[in-house]
Amino acid sequence: MERVIIFALVGLAAQLVDGSLGMAYGVTSSTLLLAAGIAPAAASASVHLAEIGTTAVSGFSHWRFGNVDWRVVARIGLPGAVGAFLGATVLTNLSTESATPWMALVLLALGVYIIFRFTFRRPPKVQPGTRPRTVLLAPLGLVAGFVDATGGGGWGPVATPTLLATGKLDPRRVIGSVSAAELAVTVAASIGFITALGTQGLEPSIVIALLAGGVVAAPFAAYLVRRVSLPLLGALVGGVILVTNTRTIIRAFDVEQVWMYAVLAVIWAALIVVALGKNKQLKAEKAAEEAAEPQFEATPA
Repeated sequence: MERVIIFALVGLAAQLVDGSLGMAYGVTSSTLLLAAGIAPAAASASVHLAEIGTTAVSGFSHWRFGNVDWRVVARIGLPGAVGAFLGATVLTNLSTESATPWMALVLLALGVYIIFRFTFRRPPKVQPGTRPRTVLLAPLGLVAGFVDATGGGGWGPVATPTLLATGKLDPRRVIGSVSAAELAVTVAASIGFITALGTQGLEPSIVIALLAGGVVAAPFAAYLVRRVSLPLLGALVGGVILVTNTRTIIRAFDVEQVWMYAVLAVIWAALIVVALGKNKQLKAEKAAEEAAEPQFEATPA
């Protein structure tokens, strides 16, 4: 029972992060499942089965808050489903020994990207009245879906930053549209895993716990998307992914040393300090912009 409660909290935390950053539910959940000793294919399958429920609630919540562009959802979601099915097939055909470091490496790379995207970079300027074209959305969806299934997460970390970088869609609509399209990706990945694995290695208690935690958090995450401190959240989440997956990799290659963890701890602490400074800087800039706006006083009739 204690284990089920822990996985429910994992699902809740992962969905809060995912709904706020537009990414990292799968990355966060898969990282912790791998650390708990769950086989890579079973971990990814469990996460994707749980995500069927969480992405449905998340997509609905984002739609209710006006964060979804359905044209973008259709153009990126269908290719994403194809990529996810192919990725699930590839992962289930790898042995556990070879799949574990591969999956940890993919998750580590995504964690590093999350850190740099939200802690160091500035949000791009948006061109009003535009949206990304299908020539970008279709291949992006295919690649993001494939990475998502083979890495146990990756749909958001691949799709969200790419769409943000185009500057053709408001950030909240990017996050909402990517979250809504993820439902098709998770369904396709789950079908791929069940087709190849059956129910082998799957623990219903894990799936249900992740689902319950994620469903509870999804509406709050959709609300927090415009209020959360993204630099600090990126540093905290990216730090967890960085430390945990580095640990998995060094253990897989039998090169574990205590000093390595000390270095990781220092790096993580430094990232948090940088994120706090960035957050303070962004607040100061916003206050300066608001102060510079012309103030209009009502004239008596």
